[in-house]
Amino acid sequence: MVVIRNLLELREPLAPSSVTIGNFDGVHLAHQALLGRVVESARELGAVPTAVTFDPHPVTVLAPERAHALLTSVEQRARLIAQLGIERLVVLAFDADLARLSPAEFVETILVERLRAVALAVGPNFRFGRQQAGDVELLGRLAQAHGIRLDVLPILHLRHERVSSSRVRRLVAKGHVPMAGRLLGRAFSVEGPIVHGSGVGRAKTVPTLNLAPIPEQLPQTGVYVTRTRLGDRFHDSVTNVGHKPTFGEHRLTVESYLLNSPGEIEETEMEVAFLYRLRDEMKFPDPAALKAQIQRDAARSLRFFRLLRRLAVDGGGD
Repeated sequence: MVVIRNLLELREPLAPSSVTIGNFDGVHLAHQALLGRVVESARELGAVPTAVTFDPHPVTVLAPERAHALLTSVEQRARLIAQLGIERLVVLAFDADLARLSPAEFVETILVERLRAVALAVGPNFRFGRQQAGDVELLGRLAQAHGIRLDVLPILHLRHERVSSSRVRRLVAKGHVPMAGRLLGRAFSVEGPIVHGSGVGRAKTVPTLNLAPIPEQLPQTGVYVTRTRLGDRFHDSVTNVGHKPTFGEHRLTVESYLLNSPGEIEETEMEVAFLYRLRDEMKFPDPAALKAQIQRDAARSLRFFRLLRRLAVDGGGD
């Protein structure tokens, strides 16, 4: 997938595009439906499947007091979007100039002149242009005037609730990672560089891999059953999100204990996928008591993974 961060990088002659536009934070099931429709339309029309997103998130410019942590970085979004068959990702810098474009100017400048859009897919609540003045009704008229086929997909519901980034964020913030994973279509995860901890764990409890501080959304503090990715391999793990109160208050950290040691670790980055919340973070009287609890957490996690694999095998039959 080609990532375009400046519209001037789009050189003539440019192949026609099938497009969707959005923040795509989390790339959840509703986003996946839009992106899938774009890929289908592109195949039908001989166009390039294209997604347009924004960096930073528009709310940080338009209403900074309502800004929130995101579920995914731009890099994570790009990787997830590429896996869905999108061949071109346009990352627009959301600034005052872009925010001033009227709905008609947005369509003409971005979709028609730069992307040569022949098809467009959006959700029913899509808003665009200065002060979000454009809605799907106006978009339909503008698209028709420029010969763009418009698909408006219905709101996607799961268990009678709308699938949305804000709902996923609320679930993650409360530690409800299994439900968040169902809305995402995969386990919720965070990723970033591995950093050295204080060494207390290796010396007094168990060795852990520590995630560098990240700006993205983290789950509620506590201990989780997780899978930790190093390179191309995922390792069964137990992860603590918290402040290490047994050793005094620390900044919020994400520490993963790999249940099957891979030996010497050469990777410099990690990804932690959260599957199930085991318990609250607790303060223990001493490191020995904490180590004993970690061993109990590990045993519960191993049972979780055995059950998961047994269900996978049983469900794979005729």
